[in-house]
Amino acid sequence: MDKSQVVRIQRQTKGRKGKGVTVLFDLPQQSDLLADYASQLRKICGVGGAVKDGTIELQGDQREKAKLWLEQRGFKVKLAGG
Repeated sequence: MDKSQVVRIQRQTKGRKGKGVTVLFDLPQQSDLLADYASQLRKICGVGGAVKDGTIELQGDQREKAKLWLEQRGFKVKLAGG
């Protein structure tokens, strides 16, 4: 697992009927690990979410909580986009 890679966190609303989601890009591409991370992030943020195409999606604007959680696990995090 490569934690030196920068994880990007972005808020998206396009194509979601105005509902915002937080999307985490560039995480290690291991499906069991992504599912575990998504589960833990959903619990910490208290929201729903899913793993799609190698990214984790969380409902609502969860950028700060997700950033803090990933940094505690040794990832470098960059907030991207709007």
